[in-house]
Amino acid sequence: MPNISLSKCGIQGKPFILVLLMFLSYLLHLGFCQELMSGTPDSEYDEKALNTHRLDNLNLLLYTFLLILTVVTIWMFKHRRLRFLHETGLAVIYGLVVGAIIRYTGPTPEVRVLPVVPSFGTHYNHSVPPDVLWLQLSKRIIERSSKTSATYLNNHTFVYTFKGEIDNTSLNEIDQKATFDPEVFFNLLLPPIIFHAAYSLKRKYFFKNLGAIFTFAFVGTTVTAFVTGSLIWGFIQIFPYLAKDFSFLDTLYFGAVISATDPVTILAIFSELHVDVNLYALVFGESVLNDAIAIVLTRAIQSYAEKYNPNHGGFEMVAFFQAVGEFLLIFTSSLVLGSTLGIATALLTKFTRIRDFPLLETCLFVLMSYTTFLIAEATDLTGIVSVLFCGMCQAHYTYNNLSDDSRVRTKSLFELLNFLAENFIFSYIGVSMFTFPKHHFDVAFICISFIAVALGRAANIYPLSFLLNFGRKPKISRNFQHVLFFSGLRGAMAFALAIRNTMSKSRQTFLTTTSLIVIGSVIFVGGSVTPLLTCFGIPVGVDEDPEHAALPGTPHRGGNTIDGTVTEPPRPSTQSEKSWLARIWGGFDTKYMKPLLTHSKPTLIDTLPPCCLPVARMLTTSEQLHLGNGGQGHSDSDIELCIDDTDSVRSGPRAFASTQPGFQRVYFVNDRKMAMDDEERHLFYPIVSPEALTVDSLGKQLPGSSV
Repeated sequence: MPNISLSKCGIQGKPFILVLLMFLSYLLHLGFCQELMSGTPDSEYDEKALNTHRLDNLNLLLYTFLLILTVVTIWMFKHRRLRFLHETGLAVIYGLVVGAIIRYTGPTPEVRVLPVVPSFGTHYNHSVPPDVLWLQLSKRIIERSSKTSATYLNNHTFVYTFKGEIDNTSLNEIDQKATFDPEVFFNLLLPPIIFHAAYSLKRKYFFKNLGAIFTFAFVGTTVTAFVTGSLIWGFIQIFPYLAKDFSFLDTLYFGAVISATDPVTILAIFSELHVDVNLYALVFGESVLNDAIAIVLTRAIQSYAEKYNPNHGGFEMVAFFQAVGEFLLIFTSSLVLGSTLGIATALLTKFTRIRDFPLLETCLFVLMSYTTFLIAEATDLTGIVSVLFCGMCQAHYTYNNLSDDSRVRTKSLFELLNFLAENFIFSYIGVSMFTFPKHHFDVAFICISFIAVALGRAANIYPLSFLLNFGRKPKISRNFQHVLFFSGLRGAMAFALAIRNTMSKSRQTFLTTTSLIVIGSVIFVGGSVTPLLTCFGIPVGVDEDPEHAALPGTPHRGGNTIDGTVTEPPRPSTQSEKSWLARIWGGFDTKYMKPLLTHSKPTLIDTLPPCCLPVARMLTTSEQLHLGNGGQGHSDSDIELCIDDTDSVRSGPRAFASTQPGFQRVYFVNDRKMAMDDEERHLFYPIVSPEALTVDSLGKQLPGSSV
């Protein structure tokens, strides 16, 4: 046998020792150490803890591998510009494949089960299992000495917490694989998703369409929930075996759960194709508020069920109004709590110099935002609503006070957390279809639910769009309504609400049906967005801000449909077309809120009446007083995130401007998408008012221009 040198193999010193230790650990894991151990209780407990630790790490490793696979695959899709499947759809598909492999090919070692019965004289509520079980075990111990021999019982009491109901007693380790406590979704995964949605909201277009968004979110979600629940209740009367398992309140609760939408797939494609900003704002704005309404609506229905007396056998008006009052109270209180903590963070960052330490500033920002969620949940409010409105306040006010480093960190951090959390949930949805033990498949109920969900969505979009068009300019076109209908994908929120309680057979059926609806909508509807845009003739590649292109003489490019048809450029919006609520709030915000919470001008000294001058001076910082007229120390959040009304001239969605002393530079590119070979022209103009600037597509001054 030839001699093998360790140095030639590249294994020297510590690396070789590390490999040897890993090999020994593997032998111990296989049970080799069992021959060396004495079998004492401590060693057995250590082995049990080691097995639990190993299982937890395997679970995390599984989902980490799925996320890596999803990221690599979606990079390949983006590199080749393939849009037929979003990363969430890929995560679901990979989860289904891995879940099936675990379920049908993985080892299933038996779990030791000890049947127990309540001791004599124990009283407990038979409808609700106890939270904790005390299991008392006795072990006979014999002690011998030189003169005597004594026998006594050594009693041990073990505590077991409640996990859930099982259908049979044949349990194995498969029930523990790749599953997590449902509270993990609510407490750790959903908050960053909701906060990122609010923090990255294009508030300019959100407020321009505020009336329509509120109508679709508040009225539309309620209509969807009641129509879906009522249709399911009507359909299941055809099947007697279903009618006895589901009450009307059960189907209404399911309607509220499944009314939560998550069009992340569609929004990603909208952003990539530069779909009309008003359509994007309607879809995104509705989905942001829709989650909050859905979760509060489920709370209200549960409240009515608790107050409802089944002996009356009919509608109870008192319980109904109590539930409605609780709905309004919870939503309003959660909104106020989130806004208050967002405002508190803005005040802290304005009146302190914490921005001199960007790391501490970022930590404060993140912790205050997460504290909002925890306080709401601890006070029996809704953390999702609180963190949503906290995110809006943080983006609108606190963002303006942050240092440049903290701005970049917070936006990047929450974008990363949102991506990981959302794809983790969709991966878990796929895996749990095979590994979660509380699924109940009922083909009739699943088919009924698919039909009812589609009809409920239609009852939301089309009638409300018809009513909104009476007082709305511009109108919501029929093609836009079709896109809004197909944008009602179900996702993370609906699944998190469904998995939270799987005790009864009906709730297990709700979980299974919700999972299938999420999987079907994300893969099939989300994957058909591009053909749908072509079918409905939706323009793509339009300017993100048509108002700027509407300046006299400024070039404006209309949109193209995906099949190449040229569309007319969107008509510039006017002040009267903005939501009246947005106009009222905008004036109040500019005069009082932003001067109070940020370093913007005009200051409170300029806007408050003379009698309030001492208070105004206290609330005005020296930084505000030394700023130029109408300026801010940093660019305003609304400018960075959603384009302000006074932005510089732009040509095309890829053009942008940067200022030099006395001049502004505008970049023009030949094509809608900037590629490596694109020709780029750098043109300079003196900085003038938008009304005075009149140029052609090459930057030449037109006759009559006052440059």
